[in-house]
Amino acid sequence: MIAETLAGIALVKSAVDGIKSAIGTANDISDIAGHIDNLFKGEQEVQKERNKKSGSRLADQFGVDTVAKEVINARIAQEKMQEMATMIDLRFGPGTWRGIVDERARRIQEAKEAAARAKKEEMIRKQEMLDNLKTALILGIAVAAGFAFIIGLLVFSSTPVL
Repeated sequence: MIAETLAGIALVKSAVDGIKSAIGTANDISDIAGHIDNLFKGEQEVQKERNKKSGSRLADQFGVDTVAKEVINARIAQEKMQEMATMIDLRFGPGTWRGIVDERARRIQEAKEAAARAKKEEMIRKQEMLDNLKTALILGIAVAAGFAFIIGLLVFSSTPVL
């Protein structure tokens, strides 16, 4: 758990270093886009680990050392995010960072909605397939019963009565 948190904060720090080294020579935001992606990923990992409660011992979850690391790493990540927001707005104009954050949120929401739609469509498809299978089974039983009835009639009607 601590290793994952450290990986998240390390990703944040390396993304910040990358942005700082490239921002002066960047012609447009795409020159530092990979670093921004890593910044968001690292910050997300730090937050995820901070909010994660299960999977470890109770003493590890509530120990002062663990709590302090989680809180400090989350604050460092937020501080670095704010620092990058200021740098990017200064370099590319006011509102650039807000535009990036808003566009990212919009795309995440669209992806969630698309996943929900796909899941719903899959459930509908499975239900339709199950309904078709039930119908085929009922028809198969009805046809088999009909053949059995006809064969029974033929067998009993062709047998001489004594």
